[in-house]
Amino acid sequence: MDLMDHQKDVLKRLSNGKILWGGVGSGKSIVALAYYMENEVGLENVYVITTAKKRDSLEWQRDAAKFGIGMDKDSTVAGVLHIDSWNNIGKYVDVKNAFFIFDEQRLVGGGAWVKAFYKIIKNNNAWLLLTATPGDTWMDFIPVFVANGFYKNKTEFVRRHVRYAPFSRFPKIIGYFDVDVLEQYKREVLVAMPYESHTIRKHEDVLVPYDIDLFKTASEKRWNVFEDKPIENVAELFAVLRRIVYSDPRRLDALRGLMEKHPRLIVFYTYNYELDRLRELYDSFSDLYEVAEWNGHVKNAIPTGENWVYIVQYTSGAEGWNCTSTDAMVFYSMTYSYKQFEQAQGRIDRLNTAYEHLYYYTLTSNSIVDRAVKKSILDKKDFNERAWAEENLPNF
Repeated sequence: MDLMDHQKDVLKRLSNGKILWGGVGSGKSIVALAYYMENEVGLENVYVITTAKKRDSLEWQRDAAKFGIGMDKDSTVAGVLHIDSWNNIGKYVDVKNAFFIFDEQRLVGGGAWVKAFYKIIKNNNAWLLLTATPGDTWMDFIPVFVANGFYKNKTEFVRRHVRYAPFSRFPKIIGYFDVDVLEQYKREVLVAMPYESHTIRKHEDVLVPYDIDLFKTASEKRWNVFEDKPIENVAELFAVLRRIVYSDPRRLDALRGLMEKHPRLIVFYTYNYELDRLRELYDSFSDLYEVAEWNGHVKNAIPTGENWVYIVQYTSGAEGWNCTSTDAMVFYSMTYSYKQFEQAQGRIDRLNTAYEHLYYYTLTSNSIVDRAVKKSILDKKDFNERAWAEENLPNF
């Protein structure tokens, strides 16, 4: 298996227990498998823990086959490949003397997945963790820091480094002690894989109208126009305002216009009421376009025809799958998560795509909701409703 130059370079710097950090589409899975073949091939089993969608896509099986690694003991030239989703990581806590690849990093906090991860690494297993977006805060690095022996547990990390607000009703982190130590540990575990992509991303905002009068009723009078009652809190306010903007039928008209420019489109959305609107495409375009979807309830495969629309919910499909048969993507609404937004774009920006130019369209409006969320994402930050309200709606 011939590696690209950036993959060869990072392979020299990798070692057990590290985070392989590479952009979406940079070929992290190939590097992880190459690392196994060069350094851990004596281990008879290779376990890949990834997203359910990526497990079912057979992508890992195809990459492993390039190295002669198969899922059948009689047909593999090295270890036997096992692939499962993060939801099932607990099934493997008793596995010993194997090589684990933790794909699409999910080790945050102290829940069941993290506890299972700790048990796996204590069983004399070698491992790598793959991610395109390393931790947003120092708290996100705790599992890997503990796994590498820098701390005994989360409690020790918190005691040594976390600074809480002194008069907050709930624990609120306002900073960290000894950040230079944390930076040193981060440098030890994080192995970056920079590469120069052959693709050029072209972003375009598509301005869409919305019902301004309805929006003013909700925002100025604090009135839930969908349930005909007063709005009680910030979360409800944003839910109502976003629904007014995102459910406007003219947003679907804008998407239809983009379908005329691009015969194959991936469309990301957030809420079920958006999906209800998007499903109108089944009726209006069923003769010309194949329309499929991926969300928590429906899991259609990517269409394969000449004309299609693939409707994907952010929370279900922003990562863990790839598509090289289109050069265009539409964000029907904006996600609050910068990481999710970046991951979603990477679904079509792959090393093996034949396209040089990739087109990303964001349907947006002049509403305060769209403007506020967009600003956060452009600043590479998650949007926080409460923080925004405290600054802009102090009397709410």
